Amino acid sequence: MAALCEGFTLCGLGPSGGVGLGAGVLALEPGPDSDHVLLTDRGRTATLFKVSDQKPLGCWSVKHGQIITCPVVCNFETHEYIAVHDDKVLRIWKDEDVNLDKVFKATLSADVYRIHSLPHGEPLVLFRGGGVRTLDVLLEAPQQEIENFISDEVIKWSEAFLEGQEPILIFATEKDGDYFIYVQKFKLNILHKYKLEQQELSNPLSFTAYIKNQIITLLCLYSNGSVYKVLIPLQRHSEEEEQILSKSLLLKLLVSGSVLKGTSFAVLDKDHVAVLGSLTAFGEESKECLTIWNTKFQTLQTSKELPLGTSGQLWCYGEKFFFTHGKVLTVIIYKCETSSLAAAVGKLKDSQTSDVSSFINWNALSDEELVDSLQSQQSVALKSESKMTLRSRRNSVAKVQPDTLTVGQLLLDIKDSSSAAIEDELKQLLSKPQMPDFQATIGCVITALINRCKTDPVFYPRNFLVQLIQKRELSYSLCPDLMAVALEKKDVHLLQICLQWFPDIPEEITYACLKVFLSISDDYLERTDVNLESVICYIDIESNNKEVKTEIVENGFNAELEEDSCDIIFTKETHVKNDGEFCPVGPQKAALLNAVLHSAYSETFLLPHLKDLPAQQAVLFLRYLHYLYVKSSEKITTALPGVLSPTINQIMDWMCLLLDAHFTVMVMLPEAKGLLSSLHKFVRAQVRFYSELNKIEGSLQELQRLKRQKDSQTYSIEVLELI
Repeated sequence: MAALCEGFTLCGLGPSGGVGLGAGVLALEPGPDSDHVLLTDRGRTATLFKVSDQKPLGCWSVKHGQIITCPVVCNFETHEYIAVHDDKVLRIWKDEDVNLDKVFKATLSADVYRIHSLPHGEPLVLFRGGGVRTLDVLLEAPQQEIENFISDEVIKWSEAFLEGQEPILIFATEKDGDYFIYVQKFKLNILHKYKLEQQELSNPLSFTAYIKNQIITLLCLYSNGSVYKVLIPLQRHSEEEEQILSKSLLLKLLVSGSVLKGTSFAVLDKDHVAVLGSLTAFGEESKECLTIWNTKFQTLQTSKELPLGTSGQLWCYGEKFFFTHGKVLTVIIYKCETSSLAAAVGKLKDSQTSDVSSFINWNALSDEELVDSLQSQQSVALKSESKMTLRSRRNSVAKVQPDTLTVGQLLLDIKDSSSAAIEDELKQLLSKPQMPDFQATIGCVITALINRCKTDPVFYPRNFLVQLIQKRELSYSLCPDLMAVALEKKDVHLLQICLQWFPDIPEEITYACLKVFLSISDDYLERTDVNLESVICYIDIESNNKEVKTEIVENGFNAELEEDSCDIIFTKETHVKNDGEFCPVGPQKAALLNAVLHSAYSETFLLPHLKDLPAQQAVLFLRYLHYLYVKSSEKITTALPGVLSPTINQIMDWMCLLLDAHFTVMVMLPEAKGLLSSLHKFVRAQVRFYSELNKIEGSLQELQRLKRQKDSQTYSIEVLELI
């Protein structure tokens, strides 16, 4: 049995897609870990994505006029990235590198077809002439001569494996309609050549392979809608120079009498394959779709129509499909089970189905669908009943005893029961000692609660939502509407907790929270519940509330403030804010702003939103950042005391972002000129201070050296002159 879950967009592919993939996708390769992928476009750019956050972590481009000619891969041993541009120029770099012109470069003597990276081995470099080298051997002499085995053949596909500790490379070539398979074994430096048995009126479109028990299983997708299997033993006994490989029919891609014309496919497990292709029914237009087939029982398990069209490319990593759909790169999670005849024909009993609830997009389901999605795993009494029966029993479900309460029953009650009754049932659910798939279940429950909040403005179980978030089992992607509802209701406490604990909040939502926090008055925030742990250690709450009040001071004299006198009237508030000594916001607002500073973001995506921040709010936020900057610079450690206090790096990054977004406005605003001047003076003073420290760094090191050389055992006084 197999299932396709809801998909999501990893990135756009058009000119405005955010990563410049207008030329299309060349390939997708696994990244440094299971949650990262490397995307190479048909041009100049390679981008590293974190799949769960749907965000780019790094992007590298070669110069204009250069073209990346084979997919960028990650060296899993060294955590470096390897690319080839213009067929022969090899580049190697790390995460922290920005400019590819300044990274390692080697010009090779032959054109490279593909680089294969192995989990526990040296990357393999396959040249267009059929020659193969490990990366370390190639780098010892980049201009070494590369043999040409296949001068008249064109490589169509290649793959690499590790069998034990030995790397194995297999690749397929084509010449005049004939297809050949090459197997390279590195320990013995042996290259075996095979000829693939021909198929009348049909050609192979795509290949994939896996290795087990010293036998390579090669699967070939043909243009007639069939998948053939070829077995290639690693131990070759025949002495024939070109042995012919026979093939056997593995699967016929027939859907209701129509043939699925596949373009690419992938092996999921020993009994399942995924095929991306187009289906043409009689008298109807061709439809592209993604399908999963059971090869053991020759059945179609599940399919998903793709109306926007695809490029025909399909990649599969970590139970996720990656493919282009229209102008975006789409990710779909799948789930496969061990084959049985009942599962293959769709008659498997509910008690035998595995749980796929953690892969369901709860936000896209209706309330009834949410109930149905969880019945198979958590409800026995309601398992065989229809939706209509469930609705008719809604009133009786609420009276079920606590020990028999199920998630399905709770979801039904959330729709129309009172807040008190729902809260009691939620407590019962959370009190269960061992709840399977807790995260997916809670995501389902929160989605139902948010749906009720949207339809019933009075209903808002704030305390329970806070309690769930504090368990740290949730993320933004699991309940995306939660923060939207909290923003609508201006629930700053809930937003503060979400910013502190959600690792995947989009920049648009982070900006919306910042705008709400800055727009709410300090008087209103004093009456709200806000966690002050991040500010209580460096803001004097009692004195701060007094200092933000406006006081007229004439002729520059005041008993509490003896500064440079001048013959003007000014306010104490303006003076202390520009000076950076006192916090320009109340402690509640400061704690909320600290939560924003802690949230993860990408500068590329956050900067456009920050430009929309009103000028007065931008100035206020910059005043607060200035205050934090001065406060953190008071101590040698440059660290603010307290729990979850912002770091000096976070403060500086946000200050630079804000100035980048509003520099022109800041320069033009009269009330911002004093602040910018104060910032300039403070930064200049710090630069001078560190410059002076750098001057005596050599002398201090010399003193340490002298102390180690002469360790006097008796009391002495030494006078050293620093020149």
